[in-house]
Amino acid sequence: MEALADINWFYLLLSAFAGGAFGAAVGALPAFIFTGVMVVAGEAAKAALPEAAAITGSIAFGSFFGPHISFAGGAAAAAYAAKKGYMDTGFAFHEAKNITYAFGTKVDVLVVGGLFGLLGAIITSISASFSLPWDPIAMGVVLSALFHRLFMGYKLIGSSDHGLLDMTPIEREEKRTITTGTVYDHVKEATERLAVEPWLPHQYKWSGVAFLGLVAGLLGAYTAIETGSPFLAFGISAASLLFLNLGVEKFPVTHHITLPASTIALAVMATEGGALSGLSGSGAIVVGGLFGLVCALFGELFQRIFYAHGDTHWDPPAAAIVFGTFVIALMYFAGILGTGVWIPGTTG
Repeated sequence: MEALADINWFYLLLSAFAGGAFGAAVGALPAFIFTGVMVVAGEAAKAALPEAAAITGSIAFGSFFGPHISFAGGAAAAAYAAKKGYMDTGFAFHEAKNITYAFGTKVDVLVVGGLFGLLGAIITSISASFSLPWDPIAMGVVLSALFHRLFMGYKLIGSSDHGLLDMTPIEREEKRTITTGTVYDHVKEATERLAVEPWLPHQYKWSGVAFLGLVAGLLGAYTAIETGSPFLAFGISAASLLFLNLGVEKFPVTHHITLPASTIALAVMATEGGALSGLSGSGAIVVGGLFGLVCALFGELFQRIFYAHGDTHWDPPAAAIVFGTFVIALMYFAGILGTGVWIPGTTG
């Protein structure tokens, strides 16, 4: 409780409201791409000038581009705008899932983004203040999406005629079995919706997701080992989503792989007491690759349950980062790792 009392709440919430509104103005995904750009800039600056760490901590992960504020605010704004009938973009899925859409100066939409920026800041601050053992920013993104579904009247999970984990209807282009004429977002009829709406239509098959997880995990671990930064590979992955936003087909999403892989690679190379402590670079990169594979598969599991059948964007990468960082924390508490590197509750 003392840590919560030390927070300048007026300062935090004022900036968080602005950050969430800005995320709505530019769009959730573009805002997150800026997160990646600023992480890369911040980690590069820190390597040259250690006191420049504030670029990563206060800008990339703070009120301006922190995903729990700007991305979460933008995602909530899309859910609200779709509900109000403001969006008619030709988006293939429910309009509320269109996180590339920028709302410019639409005041009520920006206010919703700002309010969810506040919510993300509060969730993250509470999580960090109590040193809860996961990435507090990713948890802010996950819980913000949960709340925007609940507050705006969307179903928590959605419904499926084929089972939550079955993605094959997308390959047959099957439609949802809903009464003709039922409007689901004020733009399209419900019968136009596909039976399942995969988070990434090019990145959902288990084998491909697993192999991508291994490859990106190896690269995340390598980057962390070479630079000592657990965040640089995440920044590169996030910034690379510019190409996805610009419409490059089949561009992969990997930030939920590279961040946990980078973290565990540094953890197993540390010399502190732990069953896996003191591994060589070769051992650490293998562990990072395998851990990236596991986190990628968890992200896919999450999207099949909470995204593919739902109506709004509930971020699978954020959920995978929460999962991966929590597993690392559990390994620390079990004495397998001697440190969780940066994860709250594991650095003492």
